Amino acid sequence: MKHQLCCIGHITHDKIITPRRTAHQPGGTSYYFSHAIRRLPEIDYMLVTALGEEDMHVVDEMRREGIQVKVMPSRQSVYFENIYGENQDNRTQHVLAKADPFTVEYLQDVEAQIFHLGSLLADDFSLEVVKYLSGKGRISIDAQGYLREVQGEDVFPVDWERKEEFLRHVYFLKANEPETLALTGTNDPMVAAVQLHAWGVKEVLLTLGSNGSVIYDGTDFHIIPAYLPHEVVDATGCGDTYMTGYLYGRAKGWNIDDAGRFAAAMSTLKIEAIGPFSGTVDDIRRCMETAECAYPCIS
Repeated sequence: MKHQLCCIGHITHDKIITPRRTAHQPGGTSYYFSHAIRRLPEIDYMLVTALGEEDMHVVDEMRREGIQVKVMPSRQSVYFENIYGENQDNRTQHVLAKADPFTVEYLQDVEAQIFHLGSLLADDFSLEVVKYLSGKGRISIDAQGYLREVQGEDVFPVDWERKEEFLRHVYFLKANEPETLALTGTNDPMVAAVQLHAWGVKEVLLTLGSNGSVIYDGTDFHIIPAYLPHEVVDATGCGDTYMTGYLYGRAKGWNIDDAGRFAAAMSTLKIEAIGPFSGTVDDIRRCMETAECAYPCIS
């Protein structure tokens, strides 16, 4: 069976430290993406994840909530420590444990029109896996994991090794401002987007935090506003929620602008509450219609 959308990625054990609280909770792209997508109607979705036996209760809960989940066994789960300051756009991260990478052999019977690869660390998805899946459907990648080098427990920003070989197989790529600089050497989102498209990416999504985002399809720059939140409560998973909304829209046949604005509103609603996105389509539409907007400043 070929699903409309499949997210592949590790569910993590996250320790979240903010100026106001410390909490332990499940996390990772696959967790935030899956919980957000289940709030959206009429989408055939499947999650493929890997985690340690000690965290299988998280999968059990997701299945009870109606999410279709396929689990690749792993010796342990990814364990992240995320430390936020008052500015939630900035994060210090430590990796306390790593899970096993995904393999072609395990993904043989997984079929989808769009595969979103929630890379958390550089070795989660090899070039072999990306090439293999690109022969089955359109590949979406969040650049963050490929730009993280773990030394001991500390995470350092690095360039993406063999990035041009990877990116020629990628249809959708998301990167935030520091990731864009690491990938392309420029802070100019328009220059960076053109470069990433030249390396093979069909739709380049560059997120600019509270200043919105820019999407480039090789012809047009689509300027997507940020819908300003009433209160910043928890920024963890906002980028994953943005990609949930965008890929949902594109899977449903929406144009880039409509999908981008829907994605931006979803991420705003997510940042206003702790945990994964838990709103409705009506909430998203209301945000798009009533929230104050901030647009990217680009030349």
